[in-house]
Amino acid sequence: MANTGELALIQQIRQRAAHRSGTVRLGIGDDCAVLRPPTGHDILVTTDFSLEGRHFRRDWHPAVSVGHRCLARGLSDLAAMGAKPMAAFLSLALPEGLSKTATGRRWIQGFLAGLMALADATGTPLAGGDTAAAPGEAILADIVLLGSAPRGSELRRSTARPGDSLYVTGALGGASAEFQALAARPQRFRRAIADAAHPHLFPIPRLAAGQRLRRLATAAIDLSDGLSTDLRHLCEESAVGAAVDAAALPIHPLAQASASPLDHALNGGEDYELLFTASPTARVPKQIGGIPITRIGQITRSRGIFLSGNGEDEPLRAAGWEHRI
Repeated sequence: MANTGELALIQQIRQRAAHRSGTVRLGIGDDCAVLRPPTGHDILVTTDFSLEGRHFRRDWHPAVSVGHRCLARGLSDLAAMGAKPMAAFLSLALPEGLSKTATGRRWIQGFLAGLMALADATGTPLAGGDTAAAPGEAILADIVLLGSAPRGSELRRSTARPGDSLYVTGALGGASAEFQALAARPQRFRRAIADAAHPHLFPIPRLAAGQRLRRLATAAIDLSDGLSTDLRHLCEESAVGAAVDAAALPIHPLAQASASPLDHALNGGEDYELLFTASPTARVPKQIGGIPITRIGQITRSRGIFLSGNGEDEPLRAAGWEHRI
């Protein structure tokens, strides 16, 4: 990217990100950002790639959705550990010459609009990052997020206990079902806007629920790779097993309307809901901040993971997303 293009892009990002924050003492403009964590809190850090061809396609996904999803992925990690966002750092590598075309400039503006709209909605300051020319024709975006939680209160995957009840927030399978529809007719989604009707294009990180669950849950994970896979991650870290009631699963209407609703709910991925455990004596509400909470099973002492349905139990195989590197 020519220096003038890079400087113009940085200035554009800086203007969009300019707002005051209690945690960001110094943001974009210096070699480092300066953050002030709340007294008595720990800092939590997560990072996520958004890679063209792997996580999005320019000919399928509206740019505003790509920006939204780039930030949402990291925010969901913070939600899973009960953290409050402190700051975000965006590194963006663009194909050389992209910012010199009208189409390219519109894409960049749309990406930033989507990212900053979610940043504003969740109180997440964009405090810095980096720009570079991509080595090829694909767009590469990396988001680093810092969050905070009262010292020692963060939720973990490794602390579920036998006998705990198993819960999920929201509904499952909607993102997978919408992605299937997007792949079939991407032109239908070019003007999609950020709302709950688009669980794949505009997922909603469950930050408020995660912060509330610090006082209720014994363990938690976000559903990025699919229930079957993420439940296995939680069980392996906690050295426990689980029994899941297929009839209890809250299946998203988009998945319900598909040919394979249960497969979408179990294996689809990218729902960015929270899967959590709680003591059987805990008073878990039916909803948090308007988001339904559903009991879907129980943690067991056995290391096996089973799905019950039609009076039978069968092993639940991890069939969600697996990164291949």
